[in-house]
Amino acid sequence: MDNSEFFVGLDIGTNSIKVVVAESSDDRLSIVGVGSERSEGVSRGVIVDIDKAASAIKRAIKKAETQANISIRDVVVGISANMLQIDKCQGMIAVGSQSKEINENDVRQVMLAAMVQNLPSEREVVSLIPKQFSVDGFNNIRDPRGMIGVRLEMSGVLYTAPKTIVHNTKKAIQKAGLNIIHKVISPMALSQVVLNDGESDFGAVIIDMGAGQTTASVVHDHNLKLSTVDFEGGDYVTHDISVVLNTTVENANQLKLYYGNASADKSATDENISVEVVGKNDPTMISEEYLSEIIEARLNQIFTRLQAPLEDAGALSLPGGIVLTGGVAATPNVEDLAKKIFDVKVRSYVPTQMGMRYPSYSLGLGLVTYASRLNDIGVIADNVVNGATIEQGSRPQPQVASEPQKQQQFEQPEPMDQTQEDQPTEAETKPEKGKKMSKFKDFWSKFFD
Repeated sequence: MDNSEFFVGLDIGTNSIKVVVAESSDDRLSIVGVGSERSEGVSRGVIVDIDKAASAIKRAIKKAETQANISIRDVVVGISANMLQIDKCQGMIAVGSQSKEINENDVRQVMLAAMVQNLPSEREVVSLIPKQFSVDGFNNIRDPRGMIGVRLEMSGVLYTAPKTIVHNTKKAIQKAGLNIIHKVISPMALSQVVLNDGESDFGAVIIDMGAGQTTASVVHDHNLKLSTVDFEGGDYVTHDISVVLNTTVENANQLKLYYGNASADKSATDENISVEVVGKNDPTMISEEYLSEIIEARLNQIFTRLQAPLEDAGALSLPGGIVLTGGVAATPNVEDLAKKIFDVKVRSYVPTQMGMRYPSYSLGLGLVTYASRLNDIGVIADNVVNGATIEQGSRPQPQVASEPQKQQQFEQPEPMDQTQEDQPTEAETKPEKGKKMSKFKDFWSKFFD
């Protein structure tokens, strides 16, 4: 069967590798196959053993091929937001053809001109998002091909990531016998499915609760504007249960999946659970409330650390509130815990497609949705990124938070001229809700006009 009408999303997660096969027909996207395999060689969303990861990818692809009854060669892969850096870019060229009619080659050249900047040797361009073109000073052009002009300009957004992360991902996929047609920053793909059009436009926060890390991303005006990563996730919850109850990691994971609750107050106080304890012949009985206290404590810690960077950017005032997704988002009452900490409206997203009704499949669905919605200009931009060689040089490093568990990535604002004595008080750093939205607009308007 011809694979040209199909899109295959590859989500390389810490605990599992998921493959989603979708068929695009008459502007409709239908899921025709899903494959899932336990991850190997992946730590906190990053490939650390290429050979093991390639083997796991092969097995997941094989399952998806069997279910979809197709042969898979091309995939759309998600790239982790770890140490993501977001920058504006601009390019300008003189139209090359004698007729001065702008063609696809001119569009490629202006994109290359926008990408030529002094990237440090350890970073690589993952994605280029053209925002608008200008022909001889006429702005807000989405597709300049076929127009006549002398000067072609483009402004857009450039997403870069550590070269190690991108290289290891590409190498593992190549070893699995596959070809990458699109690389997509994971939060960008998620925004395609977890947010509705109004939320993407007016702004919302996506919190992707994975096994190895938790990522909070801000989407506003259909742009990814901030991403902050906390290097704790579902595996840390499992580890806490294992240590506190003195049981194996496997048993702890089963307890989390079958009896876990993110709110001790809403767990069953009269229900007891049998726990196999290491070194004891007889199991120990604990209450569901006690198990929930362990889970709630870790999730509370993760949400609290994410709160600070989101508040600093005024993102918690966006009308869309917070949308939770990822495997840990399936924990009962996790929405209530998030509401308590962030003090905004919170909902969870779960795919509705048959065989994918679990939040851990959100990214795989987002990848195929993103690829199917790419217009011609987006496809050209992806081809330019995948085939371009960027000039290397010195450049300021991305900002990294001082705490080891988290890092914040965003376009670098102008440095604030603020002495130690001028530091705001705690009351001043928490503006009234009516002022938060303007704070967000002020913070980001200098980057995305």
